[in-house]
Amino acid sequence: MVRYYNDDCTYRLPEKRLTTKWLRRVAAEEGYSVGDINYIFCSSQVHRKMNIDFIGHDYFTDIITFDYSDLKVEKIVSGDIFIDVDTVKDNARIYGATPLQEMRRVVVHGLLHLCGQKDKSPRDEKQMHKKEDKYLAKFYDEQQE
Repeated sequence: MVRYYNDDCTYRLPEKRLTTKWLRRVAAEEGYSVGDINYIFCSSQVHRKMNIDFIGHDYFTDIITFDYSDLKVEKIVSGDIFIDVDTVKDNARIYGATPLQEMRRVVVHGLLHLCGQKDKSPRDEKQMHKKEDKYLAKFYDEQQE
């Protein structure tokens, strides 16, 4: 089940039902089914504190993913995905996207992490971005049907 929450912000992701269906299709295409995934939209302050407390990084980032997936036996993706809505909005301006487009990119980015996709090396980062583009295109194509 995919759930959406807020922590210290009022952000509301539009089209949650469509987004959830899309995320289920993405997981299936990656070879997995969706278990319990919680998206928590939060303020920069909350997100930065988590980044410091849990990862040891003292800077702003758009997403932190806590992965509880069982990819080997059950092939189920589960986790908590914390998204800094302010950083996503800033990144949208930087990358020339709308805030919603950038948010959808970050949402699928988190799911891809749960599916085992890494992004630490330049090669992995390129592969991640390619998958994000592929699945975003599918989301928007499905909206046209």
